[in-house]
Amino acid sequence: MKKKIVIKIGSSTLTAGTNRISYGKIEDLARQITQLREKYQIIIVSSGAIATARQVIDIHQFKNIENKQALAAIGQPKLMRIYDEVFESFGLQVAQCLLTYHDFEKQATIENTKNTIHTLLQHEIIPIINENDTVSAEEIIFGDNDKLSAMVAKIIEADILFLASDIDGVFDKNPHLHTDAQLIKKVINLDEIKKFIEEKPSKLGTGGMTSKLKAAEICFENNVEMYIVNGNQNNFVENALLGNIPCTHFQKK
Repeated sequence: MKKKIVIKIGSSTLTAGTNRISYGKIEDLARQITQLREKYQIIIVSSGAIATARQVIDIHQFKNIENKQALAAIGQPKLMRIYDEVFESFGLQVAQCLLTYHDFEKQATIENTKNTIHTLLQHEIIPIINENDTVSAEEIIFGDNDKLSAMVAKIIEADILFLASDIDGVFDKNPHLHTDAQLIKKVINLDEIKKFIEEKPSKLGTGGMTSKLKAAEICFENNVEMYIVNGNQNNFVENALLGNIPCTHFQKK
């Protein structure tokens, strides 16, 4: 049996620090999957619908949640079209799965979601999951899909969750505010690192370190390893697994 990896791609990673979706970053992701798929089954949890819509709609017109949900509705099919075009050029087939947190509340919907994802994987089709922002606003407000990716990892019994962000991992101080911040490479006790969390506002993503620690709690409860890694680096999954790049590895004893 191949191990299962969930890769969560945040908006800041997908845009590579710009105000547009980076085709190069999606190509890097596709290239990694072609290299990893002999040993792993890959599931993607992708943010970026609103960031995609910003390329065609003036964001300054859209301040409240309802309008951001409308932006997500505009951007989601455009984002999937980019994934489909880029991944197809690498010989990869993709499928869209839109979920809400209500889908994790009832056993019937959990089973349906799990069965759909497993069936896609059996046919070597890559599920690309996002929250259905047109009917749910939790991720728009709170977490940039960090928690959602952990819940997906839980129900499909994944082995590893990667949270690809714009930071190398957890530091003992906020590295954006403190030049002497030190990276914490290994976490086996979540309580020991909560005191280090300082948030940095982001114009693109909504998922700060607090939401990533909530994802780690879900992973710890369900024996899923988790990495926080800088997704702006190429080949970040394999390099993190090999210990070749700075990252934070969460693994319960």
